[in-house]
Amino acid sequence: MYRVICSKWFISGVSLTVGAAIGVSVNEGLIDCNTGPSYGLLSRVPVIPIPCVDAATDLTTTYQGGSQMAGPRSSAAMKYGFPSLANIKSRESYVTSYDPRNRTAAWVLEQLSPECLTGPSDRKYSEFKEDETVHVYHRATLADYRGSGFDRGHLAAAANHKWSQKAMDDTFYLSNVSPQNPNMNQNAWNNLEKYCRSLCKHYMNVFVCTGPLYLPRQEHDGKMYVRYQVIGKNHVAVPTHFFKVVILEKQRGDVELRSYVMPNTQVDDKIPLEHFLVPIESIERASGLLFVPNIMKRTSSLLAITAGRK
Repeated sequence: MYRVICSKWFISGVSLTVGAAIGVSVNEGLIDCNTGPSYGLLSRVPVIPIPCVDAATDLTTTYQGGSQMAGPRSSAAMKYGFPSLANIKSRESYVTSYDPRNRTAAWVLEQLSPECLTGPSDRKYSEFKEDETVHVYHRATLADYRGSGFDRGHLAAAANHKWSQKAMDDTFYLSNVSPQNPNMNQNAWNNLEKYCRSLCKHYMNVFVCTGPLYLPRQEHDGKMYVRYQVIGKNHVAVPTHFFKVVILEKQRGDVELRSYVMPNTQVDDKIPLEHFLVPIESIERASGLLFVPNIMKRTSSLLAITAGRK
């Protein structure tokens, strides 16, 4: 068993530091939720050299599973591909994959920049609303959250999209919301969102992918179970944890990855955010999503293009 203290991947150099937070345990690359405050992580993480990224390369706006054409900002969020290709929807400023069984998103992908963090929009003019593009059988409603004891927690945060009132309004669709513990949502998770915004001051591009996790834990009989609460008549799933994968581009094209997992429980907001850093492989294994192959495919293609021009 390993203990992880932090994990940060610098891709292009390449250096890799892996460690982990108190209570985070590692077992053959799978998340173990039986220690500490019910968050945990993985085993050996390979050092993956990835060539520099040309930020000016054209972006694709076509994708499987959706009929909507993306706007310029949501197109930019597609730069490194999608973690999965099911039930994809494009909004004004983010792209999402909806999970109809759990009545929440599987992931939400957005691009942050200083320009999108400022503007005339105000959340007091935005209201939470059902996503009418989702079939009524698979849709979360306002009534599901009422009296549940959980916040309607944004995945793509409203404060990330002040540049346009329409963009901010789009973050209030319930398809961009998951039930979050109020203490976690309003404190530690809010700190993580603020931190992601602050990275825009130091990096050329900041891509953020956020989503829920439903992690197993060992119970009294020694067996592993995945158990989570559901709320409302539509049985909206309450995630056990949430992840946030951050892709950071530097001016010279180097790419840095940071990946976080936070338990959907009461979390002390004085715990440094570094304690929630995990190797990205743990999120990929636990969620069924893939991030690193998309980045490798993207950058390898750019390398081939560059070589062909010489």
